[in-house]
Order: sequence, then C-alpha cells, then structure tokens
Amino acid sequence: MKALLLVAIGGAFGSVTRFKLSEYVVLHTADWRFPAGTFAVNVLGCLLAGLLAGLAERHAIVSPQTQLLLFVGVLGGFTTFSAFGLETVILFRRGELLVAAANIASSVVVGVAALWLGMKLGSLKT
Repeated sequence: MKALLLVAIGGAFGSVTRFKLSEYVVLHTADWRFPAGTFAVNVLGCLLAGLLAGLAERHAIVSPQTQLLLFVGVLGGFTTFSAFGLETVILFRRGELLVAAANIASSVVVGVAALWLGMKLGSLKT
C-alpha cells in the first residue's frame, strides 16, 4: 500500500507539472506548427531520468521507495517518454543494439499506428 501511495503522490505532482510546463511553452510558441510543449516535456523528462539514474548508479543514494516516488510516480506522471528513453539506453549499454533499435522503431511506428486505429474506431458511427 505504501508503494501505491508513493506512486500516486509522485504521479499527481508529475502530471500537474507536465500540464503547467506544457501550458507555459505553448503560450510562448503559439505561432509554431511544431508541438513544442510536448517536445519540451519529453526532453526534460529524459534529462531528469538520466540525471537521477546516473546519481542512483554512481552514488547508490536512491532507496527503492525513492525510486518508486521519482521514476514511476513523478517522471511517470510527467512523461512516460523518459521511461522509454531510459530503457532504450540501458539496452544500448548492455550491447543489445538490435533490441534497442527494435524498441525505438516499434514504439514509434506501432504506437502511432495504434493511435490512428483507435481514432478510426472511436469515430465509427454506431
């Protein structure tokens, strides 16, 4: 139960932070055609995930509970793209280049295709 609470609290914080940052970026890039708000959130999420993972790896200062709060909760609520990035880098570091490349390609292609399919199914007349 404690783990769920840590994830929930972190997730709420991450979601609100994502909303506010994206809102701020969109306000300042309103004339752009590029989705700058989402891009900024994804890049910042990856930077933070890398920083935290590096600190945890180098200094072993992040307890399992803190990892749940920060990685699954805060960063999960902020952007799951950071989890995708971290998992992909771990695959590269293990030397699993083909698996990492497959993760990248399949996540993007299949994810976008699934979204398109979901939109088509959702817009069907009943």
